[in-house]
Amino acid sequence: MSSFFKWVVWGLALSVVVLAVIALIKREEIGRLLAVNSLFSQEKIVSNFSNMDAAFLTVPLIRAVDDPAPLPQGAAAALPAAVDKWIDERAVTALVVLKDGGIVYEDYFQGTAAADLRINWSVSKSYLSALLGVLVSEGVIPDLDVPVTDYVPALAGSAYANASILNVLQMSSGVTFNEDYLDQSSDINRMGRVLALGRSMDGFAADLTETDATPGDRWQYVSIDTHVIGMVIRGATGRSITDLMVEKIVGPLGFEADPYFLTDGYGVAFVLGGLNTTTRDDARFGQMFAQDGMWEGQQIVPADWVTQSTAPSANTEVGEIGYGYQWWVPDGAAAGQFLARGIYGQYIYVDQGRNVVVATHGADRNFRADGIADENIAIFRAIAESLD
Repeated sequence: MSSFFKWVVWGLALSVVVLAVIALIKREEIGRLLAVNSLFSQEKIVSNFSNMDAAFLTVPLIRAVDDPAPLPQGAAAALPAAVDKWIDERAVTALVVLKDGGIVYEDYFQGTAAADLRINWSVSKSYLSALLGVLVSEGVIPDLDVPVTDYVPALAGSAYANASILNVLQMSSGVTFNEDYLDQSSDINRMGRVLALGRSMDGFAADLTETDATPGDRWQYVSIDTHVIGMVIRGATGRSITDLMVEKIVGPLGFEADPYFLTDGYGVAFVLGGLNTTTRDDARFGQMFAQDGMWEGQQIVPADWVTQSTAPSANTEVGEIGYGYQWWVPDGAAAGQFLARGIYGQYIYVDQGRNVVVATHGADRNFRADGIADENIAIFRAIAESLD
């Protein structure tokens, strides 16, 4: 063999070794990226949604209660006949219904179980809003009209430079952001890859520079706005969201299971969609809001924050679903009817007047089809009305 070919062979061997070393070093990142690419596939979505910690970086929320009391059982209720068909068509994996604080219906589907810690997606946003309300009442963040840069100077050169805390809380930041989950090049999917590769969510937010509206002028659902709220909270307190959530929300509510957050590579909680809980504990959180922030004689979230955050105060279009402080208000809703919702069928529906809470998780790959969101709300209303 000539010297030339020996060098070629040696070079190829060295390249293989280098690539193998790189793959070894990057195997976790590659694994998470592959997980993102198959996260919503038909054959994996149900299992993935109950096992997000198998593919992503996470941090637990260790409860302050050693032996939490389970939710009380109420009188079993027969739900409207349409619910069975809805469960099947919408790929519901869990459904818990409370009436007057007691469980009147609870079931799990598609091979899942009560103990599953399920991804909440954007239901997580409503939890963060509750935490912010507690900090506002404590005077830690006394004024929502101040710029976010008062607490997060790193955003001074970003698209958030002129946005107030209230602007981002109401999804009216004016930041240009493509939320199309079906477009692989969209901002929301680029953000997903940042999370999967263990990069910085703070850096992603700070790198956004384009706006298409004056802050406060127009409502547009922009998930990264919620991350900015998390940045404000961390900047105001010098503490992590996970520690604060345990101290202010999860611990006082006595969750039955330790939730966990997905995180970026810097241990920062993915607050806009990364909270994983049991469905029963979501119902517990909803019941606390049904009771104006009270839980077992303790005011967890201020009553005035419950009222303000669940009122349709954002500048949504006439006839559209209303939006408050990271909570949704259905068109035509009576006072005290509101919901948290996430992609693929995650919901906490609250009807304060009837003292009914509906918590559901799902794996509905058709959640964006025309009329599906309205159908879900109609089912929740029918359930609540059937319990009169």
